[in-house]
Amino acid sequence: MVPADRFVAALNAQIGNELAAHNQYLACAIHYDAMTMPQMAAFFYHQAVEERAHAMMMVRYLLDTDSEVVIPGVDAPQSSFSDVVAPVALALEQEKRVTEQVNALLRIAREESDFASEQFLQWFIKEQVEEVATMSDLLAVVTRNQDDLEDIEEYVAREGSDLDTDPTAPRIAGARTGTS
Repeated sequence: MVPADRFVAALNAQIGNELAAHNQYLACAIHYDAMTMPQMAAFFYHQAVEERAHAMMMVRYLLDTDSEVVIPGVDAPQSSFSDVVAPVALALEQEKRVTEQVNALLRIAREESDFASEQFLQWFIKEQVEEVATMSDLLAVVTRNQDDLEDIEEYVAREGSDLDTDPTAPRIAGARTGTS
């Protein structure tokens, strides 16, 4: 059951998009780390790891379906920001763009009657709903409290990233599964 060629090409491009998102979240984390905002920094470092994991889930799917994996190059992320709000606003736009990209992948899978690839994408659809909602909420809080960094830090400490592993998530290439 090999995915359609169009889908493989688009998924390889999406691997690059996910790795670019990883780099962008690293740049956001470093910005907050430099501002001595450890909660925001930790939140964005965690987001970076998640984006890399998404890329590696896509790699694993291509490997599992005997498809070619091509890791594309990515542009440098934006690394300087004017204030505390700008990285979160950028992150929300990034999540909206990734949602559009995942939806485009789903359209290709449907057009190609590639049912396995369509099923693979279902988790990413759900994940993007959560990611956009999280960044929307964070942007509202950061915008409202931009003059009180401690309130932002307290919010993130209280509401921060869910570090639990999702048992429904696709496998990650290179991750240990706990079995030999």
